[in-house]
Amino acid sequence: MSDAKLEKIYILTYSDKLQQQLDKSHKFTVPVNAETYTRSLKVDYDIRREPGSQKTEARFISTIPEELKLDFVLDGTNTIEGYGYPGMEVQAQVKLLLDTVYYMDGETHRPRFLKVFWGKQIAFPCVMSNLDLNYVLFNADGSPLRVKVSATFLNYRAKEANEREQSKSSPDLTHYRVFKQGDRLDLFSFKIYQDPKYMLQVARQNNLTSFRRVPVGKEIYFPPFDKSEVS
Repeated sequence: MSDAKLEKIYILTYSDKLQQQLDKSHKFTVPVNAETYTRSLKVDYDIRREPGSQKTEARFISTIPEELKLDFVLDGTNTIEGYGYPGMEVQAQVKLLLDTVYYMDGETHRPRFLKVFWGKQIAFPCVMSNLDLNYVLFNADGSPLRVKVSATFLNYRAKEANEREQSKSSPDLTHYRVFKQGDRLDLFSFKIYQDPKYMLQVARQNNLTSFRRVPVGKEIYFPPFDKSEVS
């Protein structure tokens, strides 16, 4: 039997479009992990036919931002072992979810920028694009006891972040990486610079107090170094 720690799905919020300034006042942890999740990847083509033609050439337009769909349950029966919000009424759980992914941020005047995490498998920068709440179980007074949630998140990358991402193809340019659970700064340094000795310089560039404890969700800047000057 595996003794691996159960990793819960959780959603963090950010107050800036580059998703670097963590908003610690809003976080949602999925109380019971989804049994499945769906990734939807699409490519947009122009398939208009020329007059008088029965066939067409599919002309590439762009790739459409990826979607991540999660289906999970919010429960108020207090019968699920290991449930993430024991004793909390379902309506309060729904409000916590809506405060995190749906309601507008008073400073940016738009719903919050998000990242969805699940262990080492998912670190998804996004915004919420669709949320269905299906109420399926009730108390005698009509108050809900269980809600089936279907949430769709749209991959979100600010223009500036996309420009940074493009730089990853060149070892001489700037790199950025978002830290996930289990990531290590020395391994990233080796992968990018082919030498782990740049780890301390990277930590200083990012004002890290410890290279061993990089916060999950933090975007780390890996600058170009003159290798002849780094001992």
